[in-house]
Amino acid sequence: MLEEVERWLRTRSWSVSDRPLDTVLAAKRASGAAVSVVLPALNEEETVGDIVSVIRRDLIERVPLVDELVVVDSGSTDRTAEVAAAAGARVEHRDAILPRIPAVPGKGEVLWRSLLVTRGDVVCFVDADLREFSADFVTGIVGPLLTDPDVQLVKAMYDRPLGGAAGQGGRVTELMARPLLNMHWPQLAGFVQPLGGEYAARRSLLEQLPFPVGYGVELGMLVDALHLVGLDALAQVDVGVRRHRHQDGQALGRMAAAIYRTAQLRLARGHLIRPSLTQFERGADGFEPRTYSVDTEERPPMAEIAEYAARRVA
Repeated sequence: MLEEVERWLRTRSWSVSDRPLDTVLAAKRASGAAVSVVLPALNEEETVGDIVSVIRRDLIERVPLVDELVVVDSGSTDRTAEVAAAAGARVEHRDAILPRIPAVPGKGEVLWRSLLVTRGDVVCFVDADLREFSADFVTGIVGPLLTDPDVQLVKAMYDRPLGGAAGQGGRVTELMARPLLNMHWPQLAGFVQPLGGEYAARRSLLEQLPFPVGYGVELGMLVDALHLVGLDALAQVDVGVRRHRHQDGQALGRMAAAIYRTAQLRLARGHLIRPSLTQFERGADGFEPRTYSVDTEERPPMAEIAEYAARRVA
């Protein structure tokens, strides 16, 4: 297995500089493929506008790489939607997409619903909390999909500084996701950032995948894509450095629990209890328990949704 991972790293791991922008644009024109960029956003008024502005300026106005730029608002209570719209994005609201299925909280829920309000043959997801954002994040992960017909899904890889320490971000990746992948899906051990929120895929793949509604969506998507299209259809591209807001330890614990549950479901589909996670916070009378349900719900492949099928026919 190690030899397979090393071979994959040599043949399916690239740098953004490996595909100059003019090469990517020429491939896009030749293929006729449309590119959609989706930003899932929940209370990101401080950062979402800058990200939208960079993508619109560099990849829509200066060069015609991105065909639609959509922010899907996940129930923000701040000015996320207004800021995104003012910067030039089309804003869709989670609860207004496929209203016959009541929405639940979670990042995966938003990504799943975004397939109904986008048209691109290639769909690129970008987290809305990034700082010092570069258009390389988009061109880097879209490039292989436009230039190589065998590639189906591309993850961004990058350094994730934590405070002043280089490479110390991604704590849930190192403590939960990477051990799970190495033990149970060792073919995926070569992914540098398996939980990173910046990745692109062909719509024809995304519409066949189930979507965990919460934080487990990235791990679930990688594992399911491996089984559906195989390792050589997956790739990663180095885009430099990712700077973003870091979560506190308790939030990371909830993320880790959701990721573990996502892996557990894929390892043993069947009669599993609905899990919860108890954490502790110091209160006036000592440590007080706080119990949270762990995200377990998954949305079916979008290809099975009648409204999506009807839209494709239309």
